[in-house]
Amino acid sequence: QVQLVESGGGLVQAGDSLTLTCTASGRTFGSYAMSWFRRAPGEERKFVAGINGNGDTTLYEDSVKGRFTIARDNAKNTVYLRMNALNPEDTAVYYCAALLSRYVVRGADDYESWGQGTQVTVSS
Repeated sequence: QVQLVESGGGLVQAGDSLTLTCTASGRTFGSYAMSWFRRAPGEERKFVAGINGNGDTTLYEDSVKGRFTIARDNAKNTVYLRMNALNPEDTAVYYCAALLSRYVVRGADDYESWGQGTQVTVSS
């Protein structure tokens, strides 16, 4: 397992942009598929975006396609989530997750390591 630390959340207005950062411990970061999930109040944790180990494959939840971009820098053990055109429906706690796999999967139960979460609040 790896240890994950997220940062970059905050309070923004609708239409603004925000970039979340997740930094991992360990020396095998490139072996992990990395994903972002979010949990809105009263809802279950949901997949947002994922990226495979070498960064050439990404997946997105439909509501964020075209607005969010996931990227990684394996030299820095870091994965990013750039969020543009934010709206109040994006308000949630955002979590970084790691899976020792070549492939990105959408199921939260498959992921082995989780960060503590970072709050994103979008006001209208």
